[in-house]
Order: sequence, then C-alpha cells, then structure tokens
Amino acid sequence: MNNTIVSIQILPSAPTQAIAHARVDKAIACIQQSGFLYKVGALETTIEGELGALLQLIQRIHETMIEAGAPYALGQVKVYYNPTDGASMQRFTQKYDS
Repeated sequence: MNNTIVSIQILPSAPTQAIAHARVDKAIACIQQSGFLYKVGALETTIEGELGALLQLIQRIHETMIEAGAPYALGQVKVYYNPTDGASMQRFTQKYDS
C-alpha cells in the first residue's frame, strides 16, 4: 500500500522557454522511468508511492535539471503522507473521473 502522494512543479533555469520546456520533459522522463504511478497535469505532476522513495525521486529530478545544463532548479513540492490508511490519487479524484 502506498502511503504518500507528491506533486511537483519543476522550474529549471533556462535562457529560453524552449530550453525550459525541454528540461521539464527530462524531469517527466525521470518520473516515467521511476515506475511509480503518476499523472502529468498542466502545472505539476502528481506521483504515488512510498515517502522515502518519492523523496529520492525528487532529488533525482533536481539532479536531472543540473545534468541538463540548468545552473539551478526550483521545485515546488506538495506532500500528502498517510502511513495509517495509505494514499491513493484514485481515491482523491474518483468522484470527478468519468
């Protein structure tokens, strides 16, 4: 049972919007390769898993931005942690899904 939902908005430093978008694509690829359940949204990506592993992924996303040439990366992160009942994106949004 997953115990955490994390949403991350990554804002890599970049000289142009096209380069920034390419760096965001690299962040999303990092999430895709993680194997976690995730959903890309217009302004952030939400990921479901275990707290420790998700925090490691957040670190890896920031490292990926630097590896992609950004001098720095700003990440806005939201964390929902529920070790007793678990955490599920589907449970949060099921009444809105058609």
